[in-house]
Amino acid sequence: MKQAIIIRQDLKLPKGKIAAQTAHASVEAVMRSKKDNVKDWRKEGMAKIVLKVADLKELRKYNQMAKDTGLTTAVITDAGKTVVMPGTVTCVAIGPDEDEEIDAIISELKLL
Repeated sequence: MKQAIIIRQDLKLPKGKIAAQTAHASVEAVMRSKKDNVKDWRKEGMAKIVLKVADLKELRKYNQMAKDTGLTTAVITDAGKTVVMPGTVTCVAIGPDEDEEIDAIISELKLL
């Protein structure tokens, strides 16, 4: 079991902002996930990977692929109080779910 978090590179977010946005995505996806998935994921150590995409178009592509296969996703839209404009989509979390199911979606992406 794992969770994948995908962040946009075109925004050139500072490290602290990336950390906050990925945390928002992780928590939101867990809140939307099936209880059994979260329970199993917690037992296995709550593995997470953070990956990068070039831009919003690519982020939306991977989000849709995950949704189409029935995986839980959480797209994060920033409030715009610090670095980016209000309503800017920054990242998406996929899962937690089975490694194989998530890997089938994200296998071409590079780690952040």
